[in-house]
Amino acid sequence: MSGVWVFNKGGVYRLIENPQAGTASGMGGLRRKVLVHLPSGEVVSSYESLERILRGLGWERYFGGDPDLYQFHKHSSIDLISLPRHFARFGSVHMYDIVVKNPNIFHVRDMPTPN
Repeated sequence: MSGVWVFNKGGVYRLIENPQAGTASGMGGLRRKVLVHLPSGEVVSSYESLERILRGLGWERYFGGDPDLYQFHKHSSIDLISLPRHFARFGSVHMYDIVVKNPNIFHVRDMPTPN
């Protein structure tokens, strides 16, 4: 992950990715990221497509009782992938979590900018 960590006076921080990337996507200088499934080249654009890919890798939906989370786990590990309930809030931190737990299967890239 590249970017700048910004702290406020209360100690709360957030990552500003690619702070010098210009004004891509109208995000005030922030570039949006996309999660790419490397074997197929597919950009994950919904939880339906992500779940299909994860199921093929042995992940299962986990219903842990928190209605605000969409979660997956593997019986063969202690790993748990926790995502926000709404795909619109699915961000780069969640993407990198998926990449780390599925090496050589996913990659995070900058979203192409429209011309």
